[in-house]
Amino acid sequence: MPRSKDPTKVPPHYFHELPQEDEVRLEKLFIKLDKKGNGRIDVHDLSAALREHGVHQKYAERFLKNSKTTSGDLSLADFIYYVREHEKNLRLHFANLDKNRDGKIDTDELVRAFCDLGIPLDRREATKLLQRMDQDGSLNISYDEWRDFLLLAPSNNIQELINYWRHSTYIDIGEDMNIPDDFTPIEMQTGRWWRHLAAGGVAGAVSRTCTAPLDRLKVFLQVQPSKQRIFDCLQNMLREGGVTGLWRGNAMNVLKIAPETAIKFAAYEQVKRVIKGNSKEALSIYERFFAGAAAGGVSQTIIYPLEVLKTRLALRKTGQYSSIADAAYKIYVGEGVRAYYRGYIPNILGIIPYAGIDLAVYETLKKKYFKTHSSSEQPAFWMLLACGSASSTLGQMCSYPLALIRTRLQAQVIHPSMDPATATMSGVFKTILQKEGVFGLYRGITPNFIKAIPAVSISYVTYEYSSRILGIHMT
Repeated sequence: MPRSKDPTKVPPHYFHELPQEDEVRLEKLFIKLDKKGNGRIDVHDLSAALREHGVHQKYAERFLKNSKTTSGDLSLADFIYYVREHEKNLRLHFANLDKNRDGKIDTDELVRAFCDLGIPLDRREATKLLQRMDQDGSLNISYDEWRDFLLLAPSNNIQELINYWRHSTYIDIGEDMNIPDDFTPIEMQTGRWWRHLAAGGVAGAVSRTCTAPLDRLKVFLQVQPSKQRIFDCLQNMLREGGVTGLWRGNAMNVLKIAPETAIKFAAYEQVKRVIKGNSKEALSIYERFFAGAAAGGVSQTIIYPLEVLKTRLALRKTGQYSSIADAAYKIYVGEGVRAYYRGYIPNILGIIPYAGIDLAVYETLKKKYFKTHSSSEQPAFWMLLACGSASSTLGQMCSYPLALIRTRLQAQVIHPSMDPATATMSGVFKTILQKEGVFGLYRGITPNFIKAIPAVSISYVTYEYSSRILGIHMT
């Protein structure tokens, strides 16, 4: 392909059939993408532009690769040539989706097109997808809106264009009770789903390990019978077990990620099938919430003994247990099987308010965002992080007392001389209110809040790098 030494002097054969308005449009786009103002677009320029749409930088690399440039960047002439060829394919795909040939794609056509591709889509989600492209609020997509949104999508394949447009990720941040991820039939068949889950598991393991000292500090504060300052509690932990003691219980926390994730995912898929029955419609957000809560309940029921072990290991004194197996054996011999389900009821009860409030607040904040921004503009990562942190914080505020009661029950070693009434959920609740007041129900919540932002950030970055290694991308 001939190249121009001066990017402002474009060879005329690129423009001999280019309408004036298209020439102006593409030149404006090129100037906008050319962040350095040097007359060329490189991968950094494209990455910055795609980030504004919440799209992974890998698309920028693929865009340049598909343009068949040899220098690794694009001049104005190269850019216009490639984009014009890309637009021809976008027009063909648009025409295939536009079933009634009225020059617009509406909700019904979108649902039908996704169904033909084997991707279930209900009207609610179809409306949300339309809003991402719909610039004039008409709730249908013109070709110009379709073209402008997908112009930088580095593919001519309709399936990959849809993945660019619509995709979600699985990120585990330690105490996440949100709805599990949805995967398309094609992702299920090709095995991409397990790569997403594996990347999420690695991200969760790294995130939990990095924030483990805060998690152990929280557990210590939760079980204290009287109010204790964070700094004093931290000093006591360091004095008793040293720096490495701050990570006690983390091995079990990491080990339970894989079975918990696998069980939750399998249960979620089964519950969705029961809810859907023979219907071809995709689940609504409320049905997904119910399926997610049910899946969380199933996974928590099966792996709950590991939760008890994690708490006991986090609270153990130096030399108390020689290994995880030793701890499991001593708890079984000394307290019986029932010890492994102590605190189970408040744990299960805490799933509903946490997941429900978290989901409701997150969706509400996103809707507020779209009311003040262009419907085609996707929230940036920092905005999604802020919404997620706010919703998670409110969810924790409402469910934290149940989490505290659960931890105290898990930590209790029952003796024959103990009053049985104090070893129940209601007994612990009454004791806390009588001796510590309402604020006693929120003991240890400060380190929980402190770890929220680093946990999400570490998980996000780790997921991104893990997904690259596993051959998947985050959008």
